[in-house]
Amino acid sequence: MSMANWRMQGDEFATCNCNWGCPCQFSALPSHGKCEAVVAMRIDHGYLNETILDGLVWVATFAWPGAIHEGNGRCQVFIEQSASAAQRQALLTILSGAETDPGATVFQVFASTISEMFEPQFVAIELQVDVAARQAKVSIPGVLEATGEPIRNPVSGEAQRVRLVLPDGFEFTEAEMASGSYVTHNQVRIQSQNSHGHFAHLHFTGRGVVR
Repeated sequence: MSMANWRMQGDEFATCNCNWGCPCQFSALPSHGKCEAVVAMRIDHGYLNETILDGLVWVATFAWPGAIHEGNGRCQVFIEQSASAAQRQALLTILSGAETDPGATVFQVFASTISEMFEPQFVAIELQVDVAARQAKVSIPGVLEATGEPIRNPVSGEAQRVRLVLPDGFEFTEAEMASGSYVTHNQVRIQSQNSHGHFAHLHFTGRGVVR
């Protein structure tokens, strides 16, 4: 059976409850025994077959009781309410890990660890992401607030720049490390302050990360 033709490019901000740098990126156990995260992306260029996804924003909230690879995760996805019915279905198909080679993208990998997927919500989303400046704001009124900023020197307060390079990563090849904070009031209730964050320019197809 042939795979659907899809592509998605854009800027991502992600923040989780781990310490800065996130040990999960190094195949280590999470800092506090469990994994919780908010991930947001604006699609600069994207499509699934004939359905164009340019300009759409999506946010996902995740919670696993232990390390991600141990499973039993919970997830809820939010898509910008302006998306058409066709765009909603196309984006949910991609985010679910469908039409993707096994292990090729973060969507397919995470989907394999989720045991409770809540109904997606189509809502007003405010997303500001500046990868180079390591600055982000994510807001879904009454549901979710998240921010990202540079890691700062504890003595001088100056912004520090740290990059992580994963030549074979299934989410990104290179990302800017940052500090993130978030609080949610949806069906995946999580919160963290001044923990791990990262920024990246993402580029996927069903075959994996485009490098």
